[in-house]
Amino acid sequence: MFKVILWDVDRTLLDFDLCERNSLKANFKRYNLGECTDDICSLYSDINVRHWKMLERGEITKQQVMTMRFDELFRVLGIEGVNSTEFSADYEYGIGDTTAFVENAPEIIASLVGKYKQYAVTNGALDVQQRRLRDSGLDKLFDGVFISDDVGFDKPSREYFDCVLSKIIPCDKSEIIIVGDSLTSDTLGGNNAGIPTCWYNPSMAEKPDALRIDYQISALSEIYKILEGKEK
Repeated sequence: MFKVILWDVDRTLLDFDLCERNSLKANFKRYNLGECTDDICSLYSDINVRHWKMLERGEITKQQVMTMRFDELFRVLGIEGVNSTEFSADYEYGIGDTTAFVENAPEIIASLVGKYKQYAVTNGALDVQQRRLRDSGLDKLFDGVFISDDVGFDKPSREYFDCVLSKIIPCDKSEIIIVGDSLTSDTLGGNNAGIPTCWYNPSMAEKPDALRIDYQISALSEIYKILEGKEK
């Protein structure tokens, strides 16, 4: 029986892709860089994901992620004279201007309140994630929120999860499950922490052999069967 659910935020509960596109397009307009097409948004998304994965592997720092992703984007697009640090700060703030959920995430979280302890675990920037969770109303549903900037470590590091596990209700690791879309952040983090993992995999991508994935769902509502012990 599970007692605790650790929920990833971006692309699991909140539609980060839509937030990302809206903020990037707004920033291009703010900086007079011309139209930010869907192709540019896709290019940036690929660059951004690659840099966050570098962070997860410990190859670069979060501050480097913030600027290097736009350094690369501007280089590829031939854009000059834009300060990547300032552009990134405006972009990060703009992410919080859009509130969009993945499926019926708030209803699912709300339905589990009082039955399980639920915590948000995210690598997002502190002020941005605090604002997004507040504006979405999710912060009122969680028993706690762990943002990497505040924790001092990032998922999937053991240090991050050591901090989280030390601050949630005391229970056996087998009674804690982490639910998230990222194999390199959430699933690997769960493996490092020694807790059960649930991969949110709406695209039904092929299951890798390198990681221990205890459960897999293609829709958030499938979490009920797992919590009730009816699916594995």
